[in-house]
Amino acid sequence: MAEYRLPYGKTHLTFTLPEGPQVGGPAVLLLSPRPVAGAADETAAVSDALDLVALPPIVHGRKEGRAARCAIAINDKTRPVPHKHLLPPLLARLEALGFAPREITLIIATGTHQPMRPEEFPAVVPEHLLGRYTVVSHDAEDRANLVHLGETSAGTPVWANRLFAEADLRIVVGDIEPHQFAGFSGGVKSAAIGLAGRLTIDANHAMMFDPRSQIGRYEDNPCRQDVEEIGRIMGVHYALNAVLNEERQIVHVLAGDPVAVMKAGIAIVRKIFLVEVPEPFDLMIVSPGGHPKDINLYQAQKALGHAALVMKPDGAVIVAAACPEGTGSRGYEAWMADPAMTSYEAVIERFRREGFHIGPHKAFQIARDARGPGADARGPGADASRTRLVWVSEMAPDFARRLLLNPPACPPDASAEERLKEALSEALAALRPRARIGIMPWANATIPALQPSTAAGW
Repeated sequence: MAEYRLPYGKTHLTFTLPEGPQVGGPAVLLLSPRPVAGAADETAAVSDALDLVALPPIVHGRKEGRAARCAIAINDKTRPVPHKHLLPPLLARLEALGFAPREITLIIATGTHQPMRPEEFPAVVPEHLLGRYTVVSHDAEDRANLVHLGETSAGTPVWANRLFAEADLRIVVGDIEPHQFAGFSGGVKSAAIGLAGRLTIDANHAMMFDPRSQIGRYEDNPCRQDVEEIGRIMGVHYALNAVLNEERQIVHVLAGDPVAVMKAGIAIVRKIFLVEVPEPFDLMIVSPGGHPKDINLYQAQKALGHAALVMKPDGAVIVAAACPEGTGSRGYEAWMADPAMTSYEAVIERFRREGFHIGPHKAFQIARDARGPGADARGPGADASRTRLVWVSEMAPDFARRLLLNPPACPPDASAEERLKEALSEALAALRPRARIGIMPWANATIPALQPSTAAGW
């Protein structure tokens, strides 16, 4: 037997699979990002990138006889952005430009996630910076702190965080990685979505239904190009982005014009995170990548979405994602509390009938991916033949069942490793001869593609 490890929360789960080659036995393939060493000195790598493309001088505010103001969008606790390396060199350069610490505001870009409480700020901002600079959390529902800036060419209303929109220098800090329907995170997205109002995010994310809105696609991805236009309307001046390896170490840093940063970063990300496979899989065992990628279901769902890209129509997916904060979306939970939500078909039919809404869109994505590829072509009434989903988490089993996550049947005191073992036992027993098994330990950052890759932009 061969032993494997999956990131799970802040620890790992181990499991075993039959070791090949065997006559008629399963073939096991590990799908993971290409191993790339982290920078020897991560903070120095950030400084080097900032040296290559200087921050733009801002004098507008001072000409009006007032202090210039700088606003920096930073990611919230659901993103593994290494702010301890990114922020100090950036802030030092801003002070060298003449910005006093009181003129610099760090805005935690939460999008439609719950605003972070001040006691949570040390999770994303180094403590020695908290006492020096103003730190606030964005709230997409707070209309008083939003300003309307117009509309994109696609008709998306642009509601932006007022502090950010009214600053003289607007900077985004984040990382570039695969995104299931925006193609890639990074660039202006930290502000264009992270500091936007709910109406903006709803309109943009509704583009996920377009077949071009898919992981790894950028140039003609309508969702991502709308993000770029929102960023232009918000007037983002400068981006500082990192590319991380699976150990969340910085391997590349890019700084400067946000679009130039994105284009250079995407080329690097594709080389590291694209994994081509020759055939689809009968069973996929995945982890989003551990904390914070599995902090809640809202984030962890992406692992299922990525795995579904290379699954057989009747394949099974086991997701190991701790989700210590539950779903991460009250709107999603309320929507799924409807007694009629007892099948993936019912979820999909209701979502299409009611139209796009943030929160319930996660229920739709899970239902779509759990029932497998080609489901629409087969017509209704065949859920049993769809991709079978089993979710191993810290969520209460009854709650997980109401969300159609099919937790393994185990005693209440069973450990996560025991629950994973039970899920595997059932899945392995149901496999056909010569089945194909895939393992994705860092599924949220892995772009799986069938050979030859037909997705635009590879």
